Amino acid sequence: MSDVLLVERSDGVATLTLNRPASRNALSAELIAALRTAMAEVGADDAVRVVVLTGADPAFCAGLDLKQLGSSGENLSLGATSADGGGGPAHLPWPTLTKPLIGAVNGVAVTGGLELALNCDLLVASERARFADTHARVGVLPGWGLSVLLPLAVGRGTARRMSLTGDFLDAHQAAAVGLVTQVVPHEELLPTVHAIAATIAGNQQDAVRELLASYRRIEEAQVGEGFAIEAATSRDWLARGFDPARVEERRAAIRDRGRAQTTA
Repeated sequence: MSDVLLVERSDGVATLTLNRPASRNALSAELIAALRTAMAEVGADDAVRVVVLTGADPAFCAGLDLKQLGSSGENLSLGATSADGGGGPAHLPWPTLTKPLIGAVNGVAVTGGLELALNCDLLVASERARFADTHARVGVLPGWGLSVLLPLAVGRGTARRMSLTGDFLDAHQAAAVGLVTQVVPHEELLPTVHAIAATIAGNQQDAVRELLASYRRIEEAQVGEGFAIEAATSRDWLARGFDPARVEERRAAIRDRGRAQTTA
């Protein structure tokens, strides 16, 4: 596996670590491709019962790499393609996973990074975690299900406030609105998540996967049309003439505004 993504397997648990710490684990095309490959591999590995997704400190994931987005736009183009090679749901950031996926949010989870978190089955946060949807600041629209999954997680009003302002929630605010199930001291994050994963891995696996599939089918039945609406909205937005140069012009301001909020 590419060194932009680390994969460790132990006792039925695969831990995937986004590993571009100098870029706050921002999503380059290379990292998106590596993440999709790794998810397919651990999904097919019968020895893996639970998957954990985290980031190399200090961030979980700062979203699309704005430098690449503002130049070639390769990461945006790749992210807009089906992760299942054209046959699966377009809104998923990775191939369909039948196993439980736990997000261990160790730092900021912003925009595309927030979408990665929302596509996990449950989230545990470090006290250093921060969450924001800055699509409106950047000038792109969500394509990995955020406009469907965020209101399911935090409620209609909080979701719209997050998306329209771009402002951050800290870890305890995220727990209060139901985005994360638990907030723990930073050094206890991975031990806590691995303990949850071990409990799940120790259960009867056919029952775990069937129950998880049932949860997902119910959710899809309730909001499935929303994913199609989001995908169409994003395609129409890009077709109207999205210009990567406009992102490059705003990159410093976007970065500085985010840093001001996460260090306040």
